Amino acid sequence: MSDSGPWFYAWCDEAERVDAFAAALSALAAPQYRKAVTIHSVLRPGEMYRKDISVDEVVTLARANFDAGTQVFVVCGVELPSGGRTAFYFDCYGDAFRRRYPNCGPLEGRGDEDDIYGKRLDIVFPAGGRSIVAEAAIHTMFVQTDTEEVLLRLCAPDESKRVTTGALSPGDWHAPVELSGTYHAFAGEIARDLALSWIHLHDGDIVNCAAGLSLEALAARVDATPRGSRVGVAPDARRRNHHLVLDAEASKIRDQRPPRSDLARNGPRVILPTDDALTREQVLTVLETAPGALLEALEAAAIPDDDWRSVEPLALDLIAAREAGAPTLEVQTNTGHHVRFIEHHAPYHVRRLPNGGVLLATHPYRTLWQLWADALLLLGIRT
Repeated sequence: MSDSGPWFYAWCDEAERVDAFAAALSALAAPQYRKAVTIHSVLRPGEMYRKDISVDEVVTLARANFDAGTQVFVVCGVELPSGGRTAFYFDCYGDAFRRRYPNCGPLEGRGDEDDIYGKRLDIVFPAGGRSIVAEAAIHTMFVQTDTEEVLLRLCAPDESKRVTTGALSPGDWHAPVELSGTYHAFAGEIARDLALSWIHLHDGDIVNCAAGLSLEALAARVDATPRGSRVGVAPDARRRNHHLVLDAEASKIRDQRPPRSDLARNGPRVILPTDDALTREQVLTVLETAPGALLEALEAAAIPDDDWRSVEPLALDLIAAREAGAPTLEVQTNTGHHVRFIEHHAPYHVRRLPNGGVLLATHPYRTLWQLWADALLLLGIRT
């Protein structure tokens, strides 16, 4: 498995963590595939390992052995809506474990990059010959459907709302606006994405540690920042990845290391010339905006662009033809031409969920920042 594959995160209180883990595992794990579990704790010696067991047996072991220092690690198989499947690596952590390893959890899962990103697809060729953009659109539809479904199985497998927020990331849980998906159990708290991004980019907080703060506490943190402060937001995934490299390099230099374990860096992230500016005052205005108006602006900003709308009908026709049994050929969908189309044109989804929550998502080759930037432009908060 590649560690650069998609990572799925969920935050919930420790008191409800095993229940949230059990519900998510039941929703994720396909019953016909074997499961293995490893349980250990930083608070006591020893390790438990079992293989070839059922979900119910995994949950029973987790309930009997979970404490604040515990890591429960499960390997299972997950079936994807697109028809594929992936090995899935699912962790549940206690808070004492997370204090020692603050980038963990509280709940996190990771799939196999090749399985979920689907670098090869069986495609029906259109009558006029091969269409690279149609292939890229089909790839995008499958990957977005799969990643959104996995994130929802992790965060909202039932109506309980134990998980209050979650994210889809290429690695660690970074600034939400620079990720490709976020989940909110309460639609009125979607501004959390901006507030968490601010305290990560400006104050250096590790998002896993700050995700459980109330919206009021996050707003107070932003308000405590000096007037006129700003941060740089990477405009796309490539520039975000460049920032991650710079942060990793800085952490190796003694006087630039974070002063506390719950910080990702020492102070604000460096602002690069290619970054978009986000100010303290803009974030505070978002936090003061009526949630309904903010959600409507995000929905308006999520309207697909002309390039996507022009190719979508052909892509849907080719998918339907394949499902009807038309001949197919295998094509590679991670070429430069495919990737560039996805990076610029993959659609944004703003989904109001049956449980009253909201999912914001796009293809993992993109980030949510352009969606947020366009929504803030519509609201007159950014120009």
